Amino acid sequence: MPEPALSSSSCFDETRAHGDAYAEVLAALERGDLAVLSEGIDRELRHDGVQFGSGDDAEEFRVDLVPRILAAAEWEVLARGLTQRVRALERFVADVYGAQDIVAAGVVPAAAIASASYFEPELAGVEPVRWITIAGLDVVRGADGVMRVLEDNLRTPSGLAYALAARRAVETRVAVPAGRSLRALSEVPALLSAAIRSTASTDLPPHAVLLTDGPENSAYYEHAALAELIGMPLVEPNALERRGGRLWLRGDRARSPVNVVYRRTDEDRAFTPAGALTDVGELLYEPWRQGQLALVNGFGTGVADDKLLHAYVEDMVRFYLGEEPELPSVVTYDLSQPPVLEMALERVAELVIKPRDGHGGHGVTIGPACTTRELKRVRAAMADNAGGFVAQEVIALSHHPTVCGGELEPRHVDLRPFVLCLGDRLEVVPGGLTRVALDAGEMIVNSSRNGGAKDTWILA
Repeated sequence: MPEPALSSSSCFDETRAHGDAYAEVLAALERGDLAVLSEGIDRELRHDGVQFGSGDDAEEFRVDLVPRILAAAEWEVLARGLTQRVRALERFVADVYGAQDIVAAGVVPAAAIASASYFEPELAGVEPVRWITIAGLDVVRGADGVMRVLEDNLRTPSGLAYALAARRAVETRVAVPAGRSLRALSEVPALLSAAIRSTASTDLPPHAVLLTDGPENSAYYEHAALAELIGMPLVEPNALERRGGRLWLRGDRARSPVNVVYRRTDEDRAFTPAGALTDVGELLYEPWRQGQLALVNGFGTGVADDKLLHAYVEDMVRFYLGEEPELPSVVTYDLSQPPVLEMALERVAELVIKPRDGHGGHGVTIGPACTTRELKRVRAAMADNAGGFVAQEVIALSHHPTVCGGELEPRHVDLRPFVLCLGDRLEVVPGGLTRVALDAGEMIVNSSRNGGAKDTWILA
């Protein structure tokens, strides 16, 4: 049972951000049957096969009827902050595998980089055309109404196909208020295709494929949907082979070699922690290192979405760009620093404690919602392995009207916007994917914790 400090009454109400537009949308919806409209969305998503996983393990992708609305002016400010952040993160990854100037300047500790799970020292000296082509950042709004970045996702950011599915499911059931203009998503396929193909590192025309593990991957629906959307072959590793230092589709000896791979496998590393090539690394690493192959995103980018290094991203913006960050981070503490650990142990009941290598909300401890026994256990784990955790200030996620049992109730939301890199130009997909915790009081919005999604409207 959540404590009062995390109750909806102390959170920012998203309808305040664009109140007049929400008033019109909600009034129109409440004239209908919310349960019937919601059931229609569920049927459409099932019919279209929108899901997580496959076979007996498949889970439904649930989309709430009520869209999240952001004013165009607020969105433009957010988009500037997102692109600024991604430019700095691109510079950081290149620096990590290059001279490590940011370490020499004393801005980021060398130990923080060396201990990151997705840092691959074997990649030192590799210089791809681009490290980051697609970024998906998790953005939350606190009780003060300010948007902040909770986490950066740069290895294989997911959710774009689900955002498009949410738009298709909602747009025929919820009318845009009269006199308002909704930013369309019709340009997303062309932008995504252009971003992927713009990474080609050879003089040959782009010949790109989307690499998947296959149906056993939990995001296989997205892999197949995006490949179809942009007209790109969907292949598994056994469909590719290396010949003459290049990558080819097996049996395809007449066409150009594959020179761009949109990497969506669960294996994110070229090398194991012990220094041996992974199976995916065996296939892709040499052509990539030699400049014959571009990867979306590159091996090694995970160093920049490390939860501990998140504590230093605002400093990266200042160091690489010479600018003040336009989009703040949720305050994050590096517990490997003894004074910081001591502070966090004293304040554990006030903080969020995350496993450094965690994902999907697993293992996250929200101090104000914990029992005394749970706090004691967390303190012991932190003291025993400080480098295995990070601490963040609690952000009481904003809430949004959501259909629950046929009625509108407040539920907590976050936002995953997507930044696409097209050469020197960065484009932010209008809106992105709003994720919603469907259980009352739940602050973790992942699908693994009964989370769903909302369409995200940018209205002018």
